[in-house]
Amino acid sequence: MNRNTILYNSEALETELITDIIKKVYAALEEKGYDPIAQLSGYITSGDPSYITSHNNARSLIKHVDRDDLVEELLRNFLEITKEE
Repeated sequence: MNRNTILYNSEALETELITDIIKKVYAALEEKGYDPIAQLSGYITSGDPSYITSHNNARSLIKHVDRDDLVEELLRNFLEITKEE
């Protein structure tokens, strides 16, 4: 039995959850033939969930994430990718 204290990083788990939701929503939009970038942009700027398809429960998933958190995660990922180049 391991008696060492385990560090719980809730921010990392939330970031991972948001990233997973974005990927699932993106895939659902692509599968339905939509432009995922345009649809996600429309949702983020307006807050109107009708920009997101209900296919594969994508609309329900995206509603679980605050739009500000979505923007933060997208920006964080973009800056990480840019830094690597």
